[in-house]
Amino acid sequence: MTAHNDSTPPSATHPATLSPTILWTPSPERVQTSLLKRFMHHLESCEHGTYSAHGPFANYAALHRWSIENSPLFWDTLWDFCDVIGAKKPPVTYCDPSSTTPAKDTQWFPHAKLNYAENLLTHWQQHADRPALTAYREGQTDNPDIMTWQTLYQHTAQLAQYLHHAGVGKGDVVAGYLPNIPHTVIAMLATSALGAIWTSTSPDFGVDSVVERFGQTAPKVLFFADGYTFNGQPHHLHDKVAAIIEQLPTLTHCVSVSYLKFDADKAESKGTSSFTVTHNPTLSIQHWEGIIHHDHAPIIELGFTPVPFNHPLCILYSSGTTGKPKCIVHTVGGTLLNHLKEHQLHSDIHPGDTLFYYTTCGWMMWNWLISGLASGASLVLYDGSPFYPNGQILWDIAEQASITQLGVSAKYLEALEKQAVHPKHTHALPSLRTLFSTGSVLAPEQFDFVYQHIHGNIQLASISGGTDICGCFALGNPLSPVYRGECQGRALAMDVQVFSSQGKPVEETQGELVCTNSFPNQPWGFWQDPDGRRYHHAYWETFPNVWHHGDYVSLQPSGGMVFYGRSDAVLNPGGVRIGTAEIYRQVNRFEEIVDAVVISQDMPALPVKTQPGDDLSNKTQSNATECEQSAKSHDVRVVLFVQLTQDAELDDALKAQISQRIREQCSPRHVPAVIVAVNDIPRTRSGKLVELAVRQVVHHQPVNNVGALANPASLDEFKDRPELAL
Repeated sequence: MTAHNDSTPPSATHPATLSPTILWTPSPERVQTSLLKRFMHHLESCEHGTYSAHGPFANYAALHRWSIENSPLFWDTLWDFCDVIGAKKPPVTYCDPSSTTPAKDTQWFPHAKLNYAENLLTHWQQHADRPALTAYREGQTDNPDIMTWQTLYQHTAQLAQYLHHAGVGKGDVVAGYLPNIPHTVIAMLATSALGAIWTSTSPDFGVDSVVERFGQTAPKVLFFADGYTFNGQPHHLHDKVAAIIEQLPTLTHCVSVSYLKFDADKAESKGTSSFTVTHNPTLSIQHWEGIIHHDHAPIIELGFTPVPFNHPLCILYSSGTTGKPKCIVHTVGGTLLNHLKEHQLHSDIHPGDTLFYYTTCGWMMWNWLISGLASGASLVLYDGSPFYPNGQILWDIAEQASITQLGVSAKYLEALEKQAVHPKHTHALPSLRTLFSTGSVLAPEQFDFVYQHIHGNIQLASISGGTDICGCFALGNPLSPVYRGECQGRALAMDVQVFSSQGKPVEETQGELVCTNSFPNQPWGFWQDPDGRRYHHAYWETFPNVWHHGDYVSLQPSGGMVFYGRSDAVLNPGGVRIGTAEIYRQVNRFEEIVDAVVISQDMPALPVKTQPGDDLSNKTQSNATECEQSAKSHDVRVVLFVQLTQDAELDDALKAQISQRIREQCSPRHVPAVIVAVNDIPRTRSGKLVELAVRQVVHHQPVNNVGALANPASLDEFKDRPELAL
């Protein structure tokens, strides 16, 4: 057997077990010093009748129930507990009495005003000389760029002054085509300080993908880098940027950042860029060094434009694998307040902590990371491959920067395990308290790997939410145990439930993740969706007055949640619904397999024999047609594609081992009818599998947006495979 050894019997390893294994329990000291415990004491000591009637909270579950039953009071109290800067005016919520969808239509803090950047920079004077940003770049991790809080404030003020003179004001869109570097953070802060709207993509996006996004949101200003480095290779962006600018007629100003430094000296001396744009020769293209003054420049007072709580803050983009990317607009107050909740209460981020999430600025986790400034955390940025020059690089940074909270993807942890990278035995990580994982389902075996080979006493917080809410529906907390294979619990003040396909709540059964109440970080809507129909269709159409998220999950007796994959990727052989993560969990254990994707292939409709006495002759023509259609069997078969290591071969023996493991650990229904080897597995630029795109190719259907993929050429591998002929 070539799968990784797993001595635990199947009954204990199944994610829906009734007796899950506890892998970590917080110490009494950890509980008592947590911000969540402090928040509970704050509630218990308040003189409001609601609090005193409740009494002490016994545990996280009790607090969660209270937060659902008293949602407006929870968010109102959180504002004060987190010292949000702004004018908070009643009411906390308002909804038109005539609304039939109050969960969607409720407005939060409709009369409040605040500024996002002001709240993120609130610690600059208190921590003036301490690091606010520590930036590492590939190949230069021994010499990071450290920016103090005072410098961050000063550079933000200088850039905001430039943007103001460039005509940027409340409601204008400013875009970034930049790596994950301090310049990106400063540009976002300066934009939000003016009440403008920030949007960004990663520089590995191609021209068409960038234009598909920025072309919809019509930015007035574009920040761009001259290039970036990944996996040891420099990537120059001059030609791509020129093509992008040509296709964005709304631009009035551009700012160039010399990140690769190949023209930095020339740019610094002139303060301008060498770009010329044929369609708009008057377009101002300035260099960053001509705007930001480093040497003992006097501190400029940064003015913050107060905006309504529900004013747009940023525009994030869906992956675009099912069509043109959705432009999801998130609000100033909703994003800030929710991130404060997730950082301080769920993640226990204290002032002075060091927070690092491996991300690009084309993923919502970048926005989540940057909001950590509002809690007084020092942020670590990294631009480059997490496996160059080797898989130790992120742990080198974690050790050097004394990181307290580290975030990665589930796929990264799986890759670490396969490469036998064991930080527990190679790095000293005494400061690390929490490890976050998101992006895809974290298999129970990766839980084992973390505690055996990364850190034996750490909170492993498997978190899940999405770009849709710029936050989480399920995540960790510092009070509860970590159970093998589970997210610790549901988010505070969010009534997250699991629905059957009939829209009924279920427990310990797989179903649809939904949220049945309103919450402040619901999107403002979609950009260029004036009547809100696209937004309603995306989240509110499946179940009346209920947010339908599109994840296939189960709620466990512990209060935790288990995730099985995306709903639109669920397999349905013989009418039995199967989450794809159940199969990936078994397949990815094989040393020979680098990656895999599983889909359902439609089978030809077969006639079903009618029973004696069945008679269609007395039906109307339409009813007879319906009966004839129903008298055919429509089914699917499970098809598994695997990417193998260089020296492996998908022979009959390996196929048999794969099938046997899936049959034993899952069920006969899970066993693929066909297993096919391919050279590459398609993923989005944020690392997500695209089962739907593979399924479309197999069924000779168009893939609407291949530009959303990091490796679009890989789709050719799935066309007209003889193994799939029916």
